[in-house]
Amino acid sequence: MAAADPAFTRFIASLWPEAQAAGVSRATFDSATRGLEPNYKLPDLVLPGRSPSSAPPQAEFVQVPADYVKEATIARLATEGQRLQQQYRPTLSAIEQRFGVPATVILAIWGRETDYGRYTLPYNALPVLATQAYVGRRKDQFRNEFILALKILDEGHVALKDMRASWAGAMGLTQFLPSEFYQHAVDFDGDGHRNIWTSVPDALASAAQQLKNKGWQPGLRWAYEVKAPPSADCTLGVPEVTRPIGEWLKLGFVPVRGRQLSAAEKAEPASLLQPEGIYGPAFLTTKNYFVIKEYNFSDLYVLFVGHLSDRMSDPQPFATPWSAKTQLRTTDVEAMQRELTRIGLYADKLDGKAGMKTRAALGAYQKKAGLKIDCWPSAEVLRALNTAR
Repeated sequence: MAAADPAFTRFIASLWPEAQAAGVSRATFDSATRGLEPNYKLPDLVLPGRSPSSAPPQAEFVQVPADYVKEATIARLATEGQRLQQQYRPTLSAIEQRFGVPATVILAIWGRETDYGRYTLPYNALPVLATQAYVGRRKDQFRNEFILALKILDEGHVALKDMRASWAGAMGLTQFLPSEFYQHAVDFDGDGHRNIWTSVPDALASAAQQLKNKGWQPGLRWAYEVKAPPSADCTLGVPEVTRPIGEWLKLGFVPVRGRQLSAAEKAEPASLLQPEGIYGPAFLTTKNYFVIKEYNFSDLYVLFVGHLSDRMSDPQPFATPWSAKTQLRTTDVEAMQRELTRIGLYADKLDGKAGMKTRAALGAYQKKAGLKIDCWPSAEVLRALNTAR
């Protein structure tokens, strides 16, 4: 296919000066790029004569919480996580001592990202990164990622055949882009290579290093599940609104299952999170919640990882059941965001993802329009927005 696609071949050849400047040898560049073919079936590409292909909907942004944080999956991964905690106890203890991140949190990330290595990533990283650098919507970003992937190969951290990745180029047991590899990867098994693909110690330590580098605070929980009072204002559920946990408790939020919080815990600042608006569970989220969110910018991802980490030491599910049965399509949520932006209630990305800021903006609109305030993107609210235009 490379011969039939001379423009792609020329593009790859044109990257040699950048690769050379990054320290990649000519031998590695030639061997890694020889016969390299683009994959035009990947999502997120801009191809002539076609509308930009969109990414396959990521589960954490289109599924309702009950489907994403599925109890059967959490229970299975928690049981396996407990077994792995015993298997890798010395390594995990050393990681926790060095980076301050609990073993259960690191295991939960591994479990979520690749099912503890059982899930085989579908692509080789090099064709993915090369294609995204050539015709992707984020070409400049992926151009750099491609060069860094060559550098990883040149330094011998992984063989080309083992350099497996997702459609977006995230690699290894704990899913790092090449740039994240160079920012956070650790050689924890001491073999001279940072091997996040097949070395469990390296992959887990690298995930811990990433969380530490992004501000992880040792000894601090990720969140507390609470029961919200009937008077709770769901529009306060944004990261910018933080209060000491003790103040939230004075407003009527009650830790579930009679959990008693220490004075130090009550002094910690926290934000309110209601993933289903006024329906379903509510959480007071600490700084560490947002550190995990830096790993993957999705509230459901953080809930999955945080809850899975808890379940390795406590078998109890969420105290309040999830209630939403359906989630609006991405295009509908994006239409909501556009209308909320037009009327001055929303100022974030138009991405079709019903995150914290979108839900709070919906609640603000519901207040203004005299509707029931539930901060949940429903078909009824979309109709009301369209009618009021």
